[in-house]
Amino acid sequence: MALSDRHQDGPEHNHGADRTGSVKQVRIYTDGACSGNPGPGGWAALLLYGSHEREISGGEPATTNNRMELRAVVEALRALREPCSIAVHTDSAYIANAFREGWIANWKKKGWMTAGKKPVKNRDLWEDLLGAMERHEVSFVKVKGHADDDLNNRVDALAVSAMDAYR
Repeated sequence: MALSDRHQDGPEHNHGADRTGSVKQVRIYTDGACSGNPGPGGWAALLLYGSHEREISGGEPATTNNRMELRAVVEALRALREPCSIAVHTDSAYIANAFREGWIANWKKKGWMTAGKKPVKNRDLWEDLLGAMERHEVSFVKVKGHADDDLNNRVDALAVSAMDAYR
């Protein structure tokens, strides 16, 4: 997987407890893009802590949009070096609802089967995500895609750019 990394003295350098001893509050914006479904795809994340920011992105030659949405969150959480309190902003109802509506807990309880008794799609990435979340406090904020949220639009453009490298 290709990974590009541009940062401005970003959050990866200073996470965990700040000088006051409290856990750092980090905002993360994520997005995924796919041309065809499946097809070439890209993901991106913007990590924000105080005045610091870091952009990460990557892509795959053959994937789905949901996989890229998940990969963006996984890679963003993995980029943090210390435990943090994180608000993940995503335009993916798939991700937001999985946590906010309790889908994950039900899938795990049912052996990674859906309510329709079918295997959960993208189980590998859901498990990666759960593992990446273990040391953090994570909440999910659903944002409207392709709207007036400048930071969501920014990660959308980064994800599309990452996808274009695989076309």
